[in-house]
Amino acid sequence: MGTMTRGRSLALRWGVQVAMALPLAILVGRWLMMAGGVSPLDAGLTAEPVAETINRLGLWALRALWLALAITPLRRLTGWAWLAPWRRPLGLWAFAYGCIHLLVYFVLDQGAAFDLLWADVVKHRFILLGMATWLMLLPLALTSTRASIRRLGGRRWQALHRLVYPAGGAAAIHFILRVKGFQIEPWIYAGLLLTLLGMRMVPRRRIKV
Repeated sequence: MGTMTRGRSLALRWGVQVAMALPLAILVGRWLMMAGGVSPLDAGLTAEPVAETINRLGLWALRALWLALAITPLRRLTGWAWLAPWRRPLGLWAFAYGCIHLLVYFVLDQGAAFDLLWADVVKHRFILLGMATWLMLLPLALTSTRASIRRLGGRRWQALHRLVYPAGGAAAIHFILRVKGFQIEPWIYAGLLLTLLGMRMVPRRRIKV
């Protein structure tokens, strides 16, 4: 079915927002537990809470970005026009998690020292790719409003927002290079990205409105 009632649409809207905010709220709650004297292990953040927090934030940035990328293929396959409004909020959640991921890394891991950050970027390719991903998502977040579409014009706006695809590729490689040794999880995410991109080649169904 291509349409849904206003009530169901509102419930879905709040449901998606709550679902995306929940992992962040849980992380904040665990850090508050540690601030209250609970050990990192008992708070659920392992023996290395900073590294664990950085990893979880990065993973949720990736998940939100993949969900945003899934909207158009799903619309094409199903004809569900009501999915379209979720591309922007999911993309913004991906950027938000990416920003907090970067902030925690810079402040808690690097001590807010730009020289240490630069040395890490130069030394580690996965950090360079992570920074590149964030830089590609930045103009997309800044131009996510209808006013930006009018100001840039539809074609230029669409061309700019195709940066989401190299950003997704950079994020997938960042994850693969980030982990030590061979681990299957990053490759699953890379495979999902390739699947989503391949689904865009499926002929478009006529959308019911």
